[in-house]
Amino acid sequence: QVQLVESGGGLVQPGGSLRLSCAASGISFSGHTMAWHRQAPGKQRELVANIGPSGITYYASSVKGRFTISRDNAKNSVYLQMNSLKSEDTAIYYCVDPTSYYWGRGTQVTVSS
Repeated sequence: QVQLVESGGGLVQPGGSLRLSCAASGISFSGHTMAWHRQAPGKQRELVANIGPSGITYYASSVKGRFTISRDNAKNSVYLQMNSLKSEDTAIYYCVDPTSYYWGRGTQVTVSS
């Protein structure tokens, strides 16, 4: 059974930082690309970043230079370090395995003063 469990969301002021974590089980993690998607209120889900098995990364233009995706294959985990957060980053953030199309339940990130 595949499980993707996100953690690390919360309320942060503009300009602040958060680190999201995703623990995966039930997949051959080291061989899979992993991704973070987000959905803001009233908007469609969008790809934020992904990381391939060899560590090659992709970032949406809206987060490039502020967010960093990383993975630890020994821990079957993927991370999203978010710096210089803006109000428009407010969304539910989902951990996704694009290969199997499994999604976690999401973690809420709210950027507000």
